Amino acid sequence: MTADPPGATEPLRVLIADDHAVVRAGLRALLEGELDIEVIAEAGSGEEAVELVARMLPDVALMDLRFGSSGGGIDGIEAIRRLAAEAPGVAVVMLTSYAGRADVVRALEAGARGYVLKAGLPEELFRAVRGAAVGALGLAPEVVGELVGQVVSPEHELSGREIEVVRLMAEGHSNRAIAQALFLSEATVKTHLVRVYRKLKVDNRAAAVSEAVRRGVLELT
Repeated sequence: MTADPPGATEPLRVLIADDHAVVRAGLRALLEGELDIEVIAEAGSGEEAVELVARMLPDVALMDLRFGSSGGGIDGIEAIRRLAAEAPGVAVVMLTSYAGRADVVRALEAGARGYVLKAGLPEELFRAVRGAAVGALGLAPEVVGELVGQVVSPEHELSGREIEVVRLMAEGHSNRAIAQALFLSEATVKTHLVRVYRKLKVDNRAAAVSEAVRRGVLELT
């Protein structure tokens, strides 16, 4: 019997880690307004986050990046690195005010499955949390812009969502799998692909990936 994916029959269990109590309270209220999300704990420091996550094993840990500038404890990046060893099954989403390329790259290299901004829309946060729980990568539009830059001309620029579709396509996912990862319908995915093909001036999936890499829109490792 195949096990249900996280959140299919029970709410996603989320831990919030931020050094500001007011921020944690706001995030808790926001997340618990969603029927499929349950906040199980809060942490006020990187060390406490590591300890609670390793002990409680939430589906997703929502992690602050810097935990204040005056303390001497570990930051969110170091917390993610430690959790990779102590709780490798827990997905970590970085929630921060900083969208600089260096911070984004450090977080993703440490193992973050998402990177969203505190000033962003609630829907971006919900999408990142739900996506991380099923193994998808959730990035705020501003973050995608930092990572991939712009295509040669505005009329040929891929949107953040189109880049996500191309990235998943490059990983070998079918339209159905892409739809599931991004919480879209298959029809919407097909619409995105039509636009991608038109903007990149190609007519198939392989050519789209190749052209995206050539333009620097997508980096393959």
